Amino acid sequence: MGRKVVEQRARVTHALEALRHRIGLALGAAGNAHSDAEHELTKLRLEQLVLSVGLDRAGTDSALAEYRGDPAMAAVLSWLESVRSRFYADWADGPDELRRLVASAAPGPAGRPPSEWLGKLGTEDGPASPGLWRIGEASVDGASVGRTPGTTLSFDVAVPLLDESHLSITSVPKTRATVDALVENLLMRVLSTFAPGAVKVHLWDVGQLTAVLPNFYALSRTSAVTVHDPTRLVDLLDELAGHIRRIHTQTMQAGYASLRALREATGKRVEPWRIAVLYGNGEDLAPEHLRDLKRVASGALAAGISLVLVDVPTVLGGSVETISLLDDRRAVTSMTGAGVEVRLDSPLPGGQVANAAARIAEAIVTRQGGPRSFADLLPTEFGQECSARELRTPVGFHEGEPVDVVIGDATPHALIGGPSGSGKTNFLYALLGGLAARYSPDELALYLLDFKEGVSFAGLAPGKKDESWLPHARLVGVNVNTDREFGLALLRFLSDEMRRRSAAAKEFEVTNIAELREADPNGHWPRIVAVIDEFQYLFAERDSVTAMATSLLEDLARRGRSQGIHLILASQDIAGIDAFWGKPAVFEQCTLRIAMPKARRVLAESNQAAVSAPRWHAVVNHESGVAHGNQLAHIPDASGKNTFPVLQRQLWQRYASHGRPRLFDGAVAPRLDELTAFTALAPGSSRPRALVGLSIEVADNAHGVELPAAPGRNLAVLGSSTAEALSVLDAATRSLARQHAPGTAEFVLGCAVDRCLDDVRALGDDLAALGHKAPVVPASELPALIAERAAQLSEADGECYLVLYGVDAVLPALEHKEPGRPSGLDHLRALLKQGPVKGLHVLGWWRGVARLKDTLGFGGTEDIGAWVALDVQGSELAAFCAGQVVHWAPRAGRALFFDRSTHASPEVTVPFHRPEADHA
Repeated sequence: MGRKVVEQRARVTHALEALRHRIGLALGAAGNAHSDAEHELTKLRLEQLVLSVGLDRAGTDSALAEYRGDPAMAAVLSWLESVRSRFYADWADGPDELRRLVASAAPGPAGRPPSEWLGKLGTEDGPASPGLWRIGEASVDGASVGRTPGTTLSFDVAVPLLDESHLSITSVPKTRATVDALVENLLMRVLSTFAPGAVKVHLWDVGQLTAVLPNFYALSRTSAVTVHDPTRLVDLLDELAGHIRRIHTQTMQAGYASLRALREATGKRVEPWRIAVLYGNGEDLAPEHLRDLKRVASGALAAGISLVLVDVPTVLGGSVETISLLDDRRAVTSMTGAGVEVRLDSPLPGGQVANAAARIAEAIVTRQGGPRSFADLLPTEFGQECSARELRTPVGFHEGEPVDVVIGDATPHALIGGPSGSGKTNFLYALLGGLAARYSPDELALYLLDFKEGVSFAGLAPGKKDESWLPHARLVGVNVNTDREFGLALLRFLSDEMRRRSAAAKEFEVTNIAELREADPNGHWPRIVAVIDEFQYLFAERDSVTAMATSLLEDLARRGRSQGIHLILASQDIAGIDAFWGKPAVFEQCTLRIAMPKARRVLAESNQAAVSAPRWHAVVNHESGVAHGNQLAHIPDASGKNTFPVLQRQLWQRYASHGRPRLFDGAVAPRLDELTAFTALAPGSSRPRALVGLSIEVADNAHGVELPAAPGRNLAVLGSSTAEALSVLDAATRSLARQHAPGTAEFVLGCAVDRCLDDVRALGDDLAALGHKAPVVPASELPALIAERAAQLSEADGECYLVLYGVDAVLPALEHKEPGRPSGLDHLRALLKQGPVKGLHVLGWWRGVARLKDTLGFGGTEDIGAWVALDVQGSELAAFCAGQVVHWAPRAGRALFFDRSTHASPEVTVPFHRPEADHA
C-alpha cells in the first residue's frame, strides 16, 4: 500500500514539473512575442513619423530628434531608403510619365502656364471636366531613378477637384498669402476653362466679412462668386444641402446615380459646377456645423459640388486630397506623398486676375442677355411636344438660363400665391403661353376660371374686338366671384372626366394616362390643366357648396394625376382658408409651388425666399415649398399689349378647327338667341320645354321645364324683380313657341302689371309674327279670361299656354265671389290643377311667396311643378321644395330654379338678357 502511494506521488510530481516546464516555455514565448510586437510597433510609429516629415528631412527634423540614437530608427531609415531605391530603380521614367499624365489630364488652363490663358474666356461647355488641376511642381535627384547623379528631374503636380475630390489645405504661420494664391490659382484655372457661368464659387471665411479673394470682386457682382456671412455658416451649409437634395431627386428620377452620370449620358451640362471654399482658423467647428459639413461632403461630389477646406480640422467623407504647407513656397500633398516636396506655383499677377475676373463677369452678363422677353419663352416650332409623360415649359429666366415648370406625375398640381400687383396674372400668362406653344390642343386642354372681379382670362375667348381665341381653352370663366356654383360645376365636370378616364384605363388594363394613350392611340386623351384663380372664393361660406367643393377638390388632387388631370390653384392670400387647412391632402398634392414676391404660406413655413424676391420675379419650387427646391426666375412681360394676343392669333390660325371655348362671364347676362339649347329647338316635340335661364355648368346648357300633358306641369316665377320676371317668362314663352308649328298652339298673355304692358305686347307681336295666336289681355279682363278658360277645360283641344304677369295684382278681383257661383280664384285653381292634363299650362309670376300660397290654397302646392325664385329668401321656399331647407340669399342677375320632377334640390340659374331691355 505504501509503495503504491509513493509511485502515485511520483507521477503527480512528474506531471507538475512537466506542466511548470511547459508554462515556462509559453511565458517565455509570450514575452518574446510581446517584445517583438513592441519592437515592431515602435518601428511602425517611427516609420509613420518619418513619412510624415519626409525621408530627406528625417535627419534634421526636430520631431525626430529624440529617436536619432535609437537602433530602431536606424533600421527604419535603412529600410525606407532601400524601399525608395528599389522603387526609383524601377521608376526611371517616372518623372517623364508624370509630366505626360498631368499634361493629358489637365489640358488648357487646367495645367498650362498662366501666360497662355489668363485673361481669356473659357469655351468648354460640355459635360466633362479636366481630371487634374495644376498647383506646382516637384523634383527628384537623377541618381534615385537610375539617371545621372546630380541631375534634377522635375514633374508637374496637380490635384483632382470637380466631380473627383474635395481638397483640404493646412497652412503654417504667416502663409495666408500663399494659401490665397494657391486657392486663387485653382479657381482661376477652373473659371478660365469653362464657358462663363458654368461654375459657381462660394466663399466663406470665419475671419473676414468681405474681401475674401479681393481680385474676384467683379465676379461677386454676378452669381459666379458668392461671399457668405462669416457668422452664418449654417446658411451656406443649408444651401449646399438643399442643392444636393434637389440634384439627387432629379438624377434619381432620370435613372442616374450622379450629376456627372447624367451629364455624360445626355452629352450636355444641365447644372453648373459648384466650388465651396471654407476658410477656417485651425479651430474645431461647432459640433452642429461639423455634423452638417460632413453630411454635405458625403453627397456633394455626386451633386457637382467640390469643397475646398482651409485650416478646417475635420475628416471628410468621400474622396479628399490634402495639401500641407511647409512654408510660404513648399508643401507636401497626398497625391505625391510626404516624401516629395512640392514647389507651389507663383501667385498669379493680381492686376491680371482682377482684369480676367472682370472679363468673365462681363461675359456672364452678356450671356444672360439682359431682360428676356415673352418671345424667348416660345419654341421655334409650335406644337411639337408630346404630353403623354408630362407637361414642361420655361416660365422665366435665371442668369440667362431658362427656368422650367414641370406638370406631371411627380408634380401633379400647383399652388400659386402672391399679393395684388405681384405679377401673378402675368405669371399665369407666361405659363399658359409656353404650354400652348409647345403642345397642340390634342395634347393639352385648358379650363380657366377667374373668381375675382376681373377679366384676366376673358381675352382667351372670342370677343367683339378680337375674334380669335386660345384653341387649347375649352372653358373660360370670368367675373364669377359671386358664382361659387360655377367653380363647383367645374370640379364636378373634372371628377366625371376622371371617372371616364379611369374606366377606360381599366378597360385597357393600364394604370395611368401615358399607358392609356399608348394602348388607345386613336383615343382623345389630352392632359387637362384646370386653372382656378382666386380659388379661395369657392370656400367663402360654411355651406353645402364649400363642403362639396372641398370633397371634390381633395379627390381630384389625390387621383387626378394618374388620369392626366392637373389643378393650378392661384390666390392673392390663402391664409384664411379654414376649409383647406383641415384638408391637408390638397396641399400635399400641390408639390409645385410658385411664390410671387411677398407671398405668404405658399412655400414651406421656414422658406422665406419669396420675402426677398425682387419685382417681376417668382420663386419656382417643385419640392412642396422646401427651401432646397427654390429656383428664382425673372418672368418676362406676358400680359402686355400686343404680347400674348400675337401668340394667340398665331395659334388660332393654326388650330381654329378645334372649336371655340365656352365663355361664362358672370357679369354679362346670357342671350337666349345665342344659346345652342334655344337655337336647336324645333317643332314636333311631345314634351315641350320652356327655357327659364342659363345653367351654371361647364357645358353651355339651359335650365328648362318640360310641359307634357301631366298633372302639376305649371311654372311659377316668384319675387318682386320685374326685369328678371319678364326675362324668365319671355324666355319660357319664346322657347315654347319654337317647338310648335304656326297655328298649333295658343299663347294667352295676361298682364296685370301696367308698367309691363308694353313689354308683354312686344312679345305678343313677335309671337304673332311667327304665326302663333298670341292675344294680350289687360288686368281688367283677366278674371273673365280665367273663368272662360276654366269653363272650356272639358272641351280643351290643342296646346295652350296661359302666361300671367303679376297674378297677385288681380287676386282681390279673383277672390270676389257671388253667392252660389265659384270665384275667379276657384277658376284659377281649377286651371292649375286640371289644365296641364288637358294641354293648358299656366306660366305665372307672383310677386311674393305668400301671395302664391294664397292663390293655391291648402294643399295646392303640388299644382306648381316647377318654380323660379328671384329676390326671395330661401327660408320661404320650403313648402315648394318638399319641405327641405333651402339655402338661398338673393343676388342680382341670379335666380333659384327647382323642378320637382327632375331635381333633388334647387339649382342656381342665370336669367337671360332681353333685347327689349336695351331700348327701354
